[in-house]
Amino acid sequence: MADFHVVVDDGETGLVLTVLPGVGYTAEGPVLARPAAALRSDGWSVRTVVWDGRPDFDVARRVYADVLRDGVAAAPSAVHLVLAKSLGTLALPVAVELVLAGAWLTPLLTTGRTPEVRAAAAGLGASGVPALLAGGTADGLWDGALAAASGARVLEVDGGDHSLEIDGDPERTARALDDVTAAVVDLAGAARGE
Repeated sequence: MADFHVVVDDGETGLVLTVLPGVGYTAEGPVLARPAAALRSDGWSVRTVVWDGRPDFDVARRVYADVLRDGVAAAPSAVHLVLAKSLGTLALPVAVELVLAGAWLTPLLTTGRTPEVRAAAAGLGASGVPALLAGGTADGLWDGALAAASGARVLEVDGGDHSLEIDGDPERTARALDDVTAAVVDLAGAARGE
């Protein structure tokens, strides 16, 4: 079983960002690190899950749900925002239940192992929770049609893979990363009621 810890970078107590990485894509990867850094510089406290090993889906579901619930319990009057990548999107149903805004990057929409993520993503518009779904057309786990029908803000990267990178095109990859960062910053503003 994989162990984990939560690294906390304190900012304003009323603004809490929780970063939930993928199994092979840590919070140091640019698609998570850049938006987190932007929000950190805007005063957000950042809580980041760090895995010691490779978690399986069941462990990740439990851990991510507990981390979100614990974060809300520790700061119930704060504005909370989730920044999740791939495996981190297993927390989507719990975030909806807790009415937490979230940026769901490369969500697990097509695998048979995550029907709850697909169902929660499909109902994001009806939930009233500010949300972003971001994925690439070259990612087999992305479902652009479901995302478009979800009612969430959608950022689809043409040719983007599961890391939102475009093979052989570093300039387009850099622009996609800029777009993701800007979309997450916009979502943070919406979560704050701006």
